[in-house]
Order: sequence, then C-alpha cells, then structure tokens
Amino acid sequence: MEQQGEEKMKKKVMVAIDESELSHYALEWTLENLGNTIHNSELLVFTAQPTTIDFAPELVAAIQENYKKVALVLLDKAKDICANHGIVAETVTEVGDPKKAICEAVEKFNIELLVLGSHGRGTVQRAFLGSVSNYCVHNARCTVLVVRKPI
Repeated sequence: MEQQGEEKMKKKVMVAIDESELSHYALEWTLENLGNTIHNSELLVFTAQPTTIDFAPELVAAIQENYKKVALVLLDKAKDICANHGIVAETVTEVGDPKKAICEAVEKFNIELLVLGSHGRGTVQRAFLGSVSNYCVHNARCTVLVVRKPI
C-alpha cells in the first residue's frame, strides 16, 4: 500500500535536449540544482528528430535514418550524464517539429515539469527563427523551466 502512495507522489520531469551545448547545460543544471526533486521523480530525457522536406523517397529515408542515429547517440550521452549523477532516466525521441513534438510529449507522458535550455537569441533572430522555449512556455500544459547559461 505504501509503495502505491510513493508512485502517486512521484513527479514526472522532462528535459528536452538537442545537440547544442546549451541544452546539455540545461540537463546538467537540472541534475545539479534539482537533484533532490529528480531523485524522487521520474525523469524523461526527450529529443525531437526534425522532419525532412519532400525529396526522393530513398533520400528522405536515408536522411531520417541519419537523424535517428544522431538522436540515439544524443540520448545515450544524456543517459550517461544522468547516471553520473545517480539518476536513471528514460529516453524518448519523436519525429517532428521540435517545439510541437515537445508539447505533444508533455501531454502524452503526463509531464508536470518541462526543462529546456535557451539559445539566448535576440528579438530579431527569434522573429525569423522562432523560439522553441518561447513556444513551449506558452503552449506546454505543464510548468516550464527555461535554463539560460550565464554569460
């Protein structure tokens, strides 16, 4: 009976990463600064594989396969980082636009806290490139923590 109570009390935390140094900083920051919370939570490390535009089908398949390999290497590295902090993390990758894939994963896995890194883009760059963290802050159905690396 007590074990069921512990399962219900566990929070679900998701750290969304990409290949950038800033997202790895966000993962490290989370493990170092929220370690006690994470130890009593389920940690999910998530990355999105971008979708490819319409090319020849065999080229699209090759590109997607490459994206998948990169994502799996990225998640293995993240899993090792978590293990070095004494934390067992589940890893997930999905195909799609990163900002939408992250928000969909939040709902799919019933995430209560989403942690993201920030690229620190200025207003003009955000206008042209968009901002995954900004999109998630406004659209994810959970609390969102954006970790920014000090300059």
